[in-house]
Amino acid sequence: MIKLDNVSKSFEKLEVLKDLSLEIPKGAAYGLLGTNGAGKSTLLRILSGIYKADGGSVTLDGEPVWDNAEVKGKLLLVSDETSQFNNMTLKQMKKFYKTFYPSFSDETFEQLHGVIGLPLDKKLAGFSKGMKRQAAVICGIAVSPDYLLLDEAFDGLDPTMRSAMKKMLVNAMCDKEMTILMSSHNLKEVEEFCDTVGVLHEGKMLFSRALDELKGEVHKVQCSIDVPDKSAFPDLDILLIEKSCGMVNIIARGDADKTVKTVGAKAPCELLPLSLEEIFVYEMEALNYDRSKLV
Repeated sequence: MIKLDNVSKSFEKLEVLKDLSLEIPKGAAYGLLGTNGAGKSTLLRILSGIYKADGGSVTLDGEPVWDNAEVKGKLLLVSDETSQFNNMTLKQMKKFYKTFYPSFSDETFEQLHGVIGLPLDKKLAGFSKGMKRQAAVICGIAVSPDYLLLDEAFDGLDPTMRSAMKKMLVNAMCDKEMTILMSSHNLKEVEEFCDTVGVLHEGKMLFSRALDELKGEVHKVQCSIDVPDKSAFPDLDILLIEKSCGMVNIIARGDADKTVKTVGAKAPCELLPLSLEEIFVYEMEALNYDRSKLV
Protein backbone atom coordinates (compact mmCIF):
# COMPACT_ATOMS: atom_id res chain seq x y z
CA MET A 1 0.00 0.00 0.00
CA ILE A 2 1.06 3.57 -0.75
CA LYS A 3 0.29 5.78 2.23
CA LEU A 4 0.73 9.50 2.80
CA ASP A 5 -0.06 11.08 6.17
CA ASN A 6 -0.35 14.87 6.49
CA VAL A 7 2.25 15.49 3.76
CA SER A 8 3.26 19.06 3.04
CA LYS A 9 5.67 20.52 0.49
CA SER A 10 6.69 24.08 -0.35
CA PHE A 11 9.05 25.66 -2.85
CA GLU A 12 10.34 28.90 -1.33
CA LYS A 13 7.11 30.70 -0.35
CA LEU A 14 4.80 28.62 -2.54
CA GLU A 15 2.94 25.92 -0.60
CA VAL A 16 2.22 23.15 -3.12
CA LEU A 17 0.91 20.34 -0.88
CA LYS A 18 -0.97 21.03 2.35
CA ASP A 19 -1.37 18.31 5.01
CA LEU A 20 -2.29 15.80 2.32
CA SER A 21 -3.33 12.28 3.32
CA LEU A 22 -3.94 9.45 0.85
CA GLU A 23 -3.99 5.65 0.71
CA ILE A 24 -3.68 3.64 -2.51
CA PRO A 25 -4.21 -0.12 -2.09
CA LYS A 26 -1.98 -2.65 -3.76
CA GLY A 27 -3.23 -3.81 -7.15
CA ALA A 28 -5.24 -0.65 -7.84
CA ALA A 29 -5.40 1.28 -11.09
CA TYR A 30 -5.53 4.74 -9.55
CA GLY A 31 -6.26 7.95 -11.46
CA LEU A 32 -4.94 11.21 -9.99
CA LEU A 33 -6.92 14.19 -11.25
CA GLY A 34 -6.58 17.88 -10.62
CA THR A 35 -6.51 21.33 -12.13
CA ASN A 36 -3.29 22.85 -13.47
CA GLY A 37 -0.99 23.64 -10.55
CA ALA A 38 -2.92 21.40 -8.16
CA GLY A 39 0.28 19.57 -7.14
CA LYS A 40 -0.05 16.28 -9.07
CA SER A 41 3.53 16.15 -10.41
CA THR A 42 4.95 17.21 -7.04
CA LEU A 43 2.97 14.44 -5.34
CA LEU A 44 4.32 11.83 -7.77
CA ARG A 45 7.90 13.04 -7.23
CA ILE A 46 7.48 12.78 -3.46
CA LEU A 47 6.04 9.28 -3.82
CA SER A 48 9.02 8.22 -5.94
CA GLY A 49 11.56 9.72 -3.53
CA ILE A 50 12.78 12.47 -5.88
CA TYR A 51 11.49 15.20 -3.55
CA LYS A 52 11.54 15.04 0.22
CA ALA A 53 8.34 16.07 1.96
CA ASP A 54 8.66 19.04 4.32
CA GLY A 55 6.28 17.40 6.77
CA GLY A 56 4.28 14.22 7.26
CA SER A 57 5.18 10.66 6.27
CA VAL A 58 5.33 8.79 2.94
CA THR A 59 5.47 4.99 3.13
CA LEU A 60 5.36 2.08 0.71
CA ASP A 61 4.23 -1.23 2.23
CA GLY A 62 4.87 0.32 5.65
CA GLU A 63 8.45 1.46 4.88
CA PRO A 64 9.55 5.09 4.36
CA VAL A 65 10.31 5.99 0.75
CA TRP A 66 12.79 8.83 1.20
CA ASP A 67 16.46 7.77 1.09
CA ASN A 68 15.48 4.09 1.07
CA ALA A 69 17.05 2.27 -1.88
CA GLU A 70 15.27 -1.01 -1.19
CA VAL A 71 11.85 0.61 -1.25
CA LYS A 72 12.68 2.75 -4.30
CA GLY A 73 13.53 -0.47 -6.13
CA LYS A 74 9.86 -1.42 -5.90
CA LEU A 75 8.59 1.61 -7.77
CA LEU A 76 9.27 3.62 -10.89
CA LEU A 77 8.12 7.05 -12.02
CA VAL A 78 7.65 7.68 -15.73
CA SER A 79 7.83 11.47 -15.72
CA ASP A 80 6.16 13.86 -18.12
CA GLU A 81 9.67 15.21 -18.74
CA THR A 82 11.89 12.95 -20.87
CA SER A 83 14.65 15.38 -21.96
CA GLN A 84 17.18 13.65 -19.68
CA PHE A 85 17.26 10.78 -22.18
CA ASN A 86 17.66 12.93 -25.31
CA ASN A 87 21.29 11.94 -25.89
CA MET A 88 20.54 8.23 -25.48
CA THR A 89 19.28 5.72 -28.01
CA LEU A 90 16.51 3.37 -26.93
CA LYS A 91 19.12 0.62 -26.66
CA GLN A 92 21.17 2.81 -24.29
CA MET A 93 18.04 3.75 -22.36
CA LYS A 94 17.33 0.06 -21.85
CA LYS A 95 20.88 -0.46 -20.55
CA PHE A 96 20.46 2.53 -18.20
CA TYR A 97 17.35 1.03 -16.61
CA LYS A 98 18.94 -2.42 -16.34
CA THR A 99 21.83 -0.86 -14.37
CA PHE A 100 19.55 0.42 -11.63
CA TYR A 101 16.77 -2.19 -11.71
CA PRO A 102 17.90 -5.85 -11.52
CA SER A 103 14.26 -6.81 -12.10
CA PHE A 104 14.42 -5.45 -15.67
CA SER A 105 13.10 -8.10 -18.07
CA ASP A 106 14.72 -8.34 -21.53
CA GLU A 107 11.91 -10.63 -22.59
CA THR A 108 9.24 -8.09 -21.62
CA PHE A 109 11.16 -5.28 -23.30
CA GLU A 110 11.49 -7.20 -26.57
CA GLN A 111 7.82 -8.14 -26.48
CA LEU A 112 6.70 -4.54 -25.94
CA HIS A 113 9.21 -3.16 -28.43
CA GLY A 114 7.84 -5.59 -31.01
CA VAL A 115 4.41 -3.97 -30.60
CA ILE A 116 5.63 -0.36 -30.70
CA GLY A 117 8.47 -0.79 -33.21
CA LEU A 118 10.60 2.22 -32.20
CA PRO A 119 14.12 2.50 -33.69
CA LEU A 120 16.71 1.12 -31.26
CA ASP A 121 19.77 3.05 -32.48
CA LYS A 122 18.30 6.52 -33.00
CA LYS A 123 18.79 9.16 -30.28
CA LEU A 124 15.63 10.14 -28.45
CA ALA A 125 16.31 13.79 -29.34
CA GLY A 126 15.06 12.86 -32.81
CA PHE A 127 11.89 11.22 -31.48
CA SER A 128 8.51 12.92 -31.39
CA LYS A 129 6.92 13.65 -28.02
CA GLY A 130 4.70 10.59 -28.37
CA MET A 131 7.62 8.33 -29.33
CA LYS A 132 9.60 9.48 -26.27
CA ARG A 133 6.59 8.67 -24.12
CA GLN A 134 6.33 5.19 -25.66
CA ALA A 135 10.03 4.54 -25.02
CA ALA A 136 9.72 5.57 -21.37
CA VAL A 137 6.60 3.47 -20.75
CA ILE A 138 7.91 0.25 -22.31
CA CYS A 139 11.11 0.60 -20.26
CA GLY A 140 8.98 1.25 -17.17
CA ILE A 141 6.88 -1.87 -17.70
CA ALA A 142 10.00 -3.94 -18.46
CA VAL A 143 11.43 -2.93 -15.07
CA SER A 144 8.50 -4.89 -13.57
CA PRO A 145 8.08 -2.62 -10.52
CA ASP A 146 5.47 -3.34 -7.89
CA TYR A 147 4.29 0.26 -8.30
CA LEU A 148 4.38 2.17 -11.61
CA LEU A 149 3.76 5.92 -11.43
CA LEU A 150 2.79 7.60 -14.70
CA ASP A 151 2.69 11.38 -15.18
CA GLU A 152 0.60 12.15 -18.28
CA ALA A 153 1.60 8.80 -19.81
CA PHE A 154 -0.65 9.07 -22.87
CA ASP A 155 0.16 12.68 -23.75
CA GLY A 156 1.25 13.07 -27.36
CA LEU A 157 0.09 9.63 -28.50
CA ASP A 158 -2.19 9.04 -31.46
CA PRO A 159 -5.37 6.96 -30.85
CA THR A 160 -3.79 3.72 -32.11
CA MET A 161 -0.77 4.03 -29.83
CA ARG A 162 -2.97 5.07 -26.90
CA SER A 163 -4.93 1.86 -27.30
CA ALA A 164 -1.74 -0.23 -27.57
CA MET A 165 -0.21 1.40 -24.48
CA LYS A 166 -3.34 0.88 -22.40
CA LYS A 167 -3.42 -2.78 -23.40
CA MET A 168 0.24 -3.12 -22.32
CA LEU A 169 -0.52 -1.57 -18.93
CA VAL A 170 -3.59 -3.76 -18.36
CA ASN A 171 -1.55 -6.86 -19.19
CA ALA A 172 1.21 -5.72 -16.80
CA MET A 173 -1.33 -5.29 -14.01
CA CYS A 174 -2.77 -8.77 -14.62
CA ASP A 175 0.50 -10.64 -15.23
CA LYS A 176 2.73 -8.92 -12.67
CA GLU A 177 0.11 -7.75 -10.12
CA MET A 178 1.41 -4.23 -10.66
CA THR A 179 -0.16 -1.20 -8.97
CA ILE A 180 -0.49 1.75 -11.36
CA LEU A 181 -0.93 5.37 -10.34
CA MET A 182 -1.45 7.73 -13.25
CA SER A 183 -2.07 11.45 -13.45
CA SER A 184 -3.82 12.73 -16.54
CA HIS A 185 -5.80 15.63 -17.95
CA ASN A 186 -7.68 13.19 -20.18
CA LEU A 187 -10.53 12.16 -17.91
CA LYS A 188 -12.06 9.85 -20.50
CA GLU A 189 -8.90 7.73 -20.45
CA VAL A 190 -8.82 7.68 -16.67
CA GLU A 191 -12.45 6.57 -16.66
CA GLU A 192 -11.66 3.75 -19.10
CA PHE A 193 -8.53 2.54 -17.30
CA CYS A 194 -8.80 3.26 -13.57
CA ASP A 195 -10.95 1.70 -10.87
CA THR A 196 -10.24 4.40 -8.25
CA VAL A 197 -9.79 8.15 -8.62
CA GLY A 198 -8.63 11.00 -6.42
CA VAL A 199 -9.06 14.71 -7.05
CA LEU A 200 -6.32 17.09 -5.93
CA HIS A 201 -7.09 20.80 -5.66
CA GLU A 202 -4.83 23.55 -4.36
CA GLY A 203 -2.57 21.02 -2.66
CA LYS A 204 -5.33 19.10 -0.85
CA MET A 205 -7.27 15.93 -1.66
CA LEU A 206 -10.92 16.74 -2.29
CA PHE A 207 -11.78 13.06 -2.30
CA SER A 208 -10.42 9.61 -3.15
CA ARG A 209 -13.01 6.99 -4.06
CA ALA A 210 -13.76 3.94 -6.17
CA LEU A 211 -15.01 5.15 -9.55
CA ASP A 212 -18.26 3.21 -9.33
CA GLU A 213 -18.91 4.63 -5.86
CA LEU A 214 -18.21 8.16 -7.07
CA LYS A 215 -20.59 7.81 -10.00
CA GLY A 216 -23.24 6.56 -7.59
CA GLU A 217 -22.92 9.68 -5.42
CA VAL A 218 -23.29 12.50 -7.96
CA HIS A 219 -26.39 12.79 -10.16
CA LYS A 220 -27.85 14.99 -12.85
CA VAL A 221 -31.61 15.47 -12.94
CA GLN A 222 -33.15 17.35 -15.87
CA CYS A 223 -36.51 19.06 -15.64
CA SER A 224 -38.42 21.94 -17.22
CA ILE A 225 -39.32 23.94 -14.12
CA ASP A 226 -37.77 27.31 -13.37
CA VAL A 227 -35.59 26.81 -10.29
CA PRO A 228 -34.51 30.11 -8.73
CA ASP A 229 -31.60 28.74 -6.66
CA LYS A 230 -30.46 25.87 -4.40
CA SER A 231 -32.85 26.97 -1.67
CA ALA A 232 -35.72 25.48 -3.68
CA PHE A 233 -34.52 22.03 -2.56
CA PRO A 234 -33.23 22.38 1.03
CA ASP A 235 -33.11 18.59 1.52
CA LEU A 236 -30.64 18.05 -1.34
CA ASP A 237 -26.87 18.60 -1.44
CA ILE A 238 -26.84 20.54 -4.70
CA LEU A 239 -23.54 21.28 -6.40
CA LEU A 240 -24.91 23.30 -9.29
CA ILE A 241 -28.06 24.37 -11.10
CA GLU A 242 -27.72 24.91 -14.85
CA LYS A 243 -30.29 26.53 -17.12
CA SER A 244 -30.15 25.99 -20.87
CA CYS A 245 -32.69 26.09 -23.72
CA GLY A 246 -35.67 26.09 -21.40
CA MET A 247 -34.40 23.08 -19.41
CA VAL A 248 -32.91 22.95 -15.92
CA ASN A 249 -30.16 20.56 -14.87
CA ILE A 250 -29.80 19.97 -11.16
CA ILE A 251 -26.47 18.42 -10.12
CA ALA A 252 -26.64 16.93 -6.62
CA ARG A 253 -24.72 14.57 -4.33
CA GLY A 254 -26.49 11.81 -2.45
CA ASP A 255 -28.98 9.06 -3.15
CA ALA A 256 -30.28 8.96 -6.74
CA ASP A 257 -33.80 7.86 -5.80
CA LYS A 258 -34.14 10.59 -3.20
CA THR A 259 -32.88 13.21 -5.68
CA VAL A 260 -35.35 12.15 -8.38
CA LYS A 261 -38.23 11.90 -5.90
CA THR A 262 -37.53 15.34 -4.40
CA VAL A 263 -37.23 17.10 -7.76
CA GLY A 264 -40.09 15.07 -9.21
CA ALA A 265 -42.43 16.32 -6.49
CA LYS A 266 -42.24 19.76 -8.14
CA ALA A 267 -42.16 18.76 -11.83
CA PRO A 268 -41.58 15.79 -14.16
CA CYS A 269 -37.86 15.02 -14.35
CA GLU A 270 -35.34 12.59 -15.78
CA LEU A 271 -32.15 11.13 -14.30
CA LEU A 272 -29.24 11.49 -16.75
CA PRO A 273 -25.93 9.59 -16.67
CA LEU A 274 -22.75 11.48 -15.80
CA SER A 275 -19.24 10.88 -17.09
CA LEU A 276 -16.18 11.23 -14.86
CA GLU A 277 -15.29 14.42 -16.72
CA GLU A 278 -18.68 15.95 -15.95
CA ILE A 279 -18.41 14.98 -12.27
CA PHE A 280 -14.94 16.54 -12.10
CA VAL A 281 -16.10 19.77 -13.75
CA TYR A 282 -19.15 20.05 -11.48
CA GLU A 283 -17.08 19.43 -8.34
CA MET A 284 -14.65 22.14 -9.41
CA GLU A 285 -17.42 24.58 -10.28
CA ALA A 286 -18.90 24.00 -6.82
CA LEU A 287 -15.59 25.40 -5.55
CA ASN A 288 -16.06 28.41 -7.87
CA TYR A 289 -13.28 27.23 -10.20
CA ASP A 290 -13.47 28.79 -13.68
CA ARG A 291 -14.85 26.20 -16.14
CA SER A 292 -12.71 27.64 -18.99
CA LYS A 293 -9.58 26.50 -17.14
CA LEU A 294 -10.77 22.91 -16.89
CA VAL A 295 -10.68 22.07 -20.60
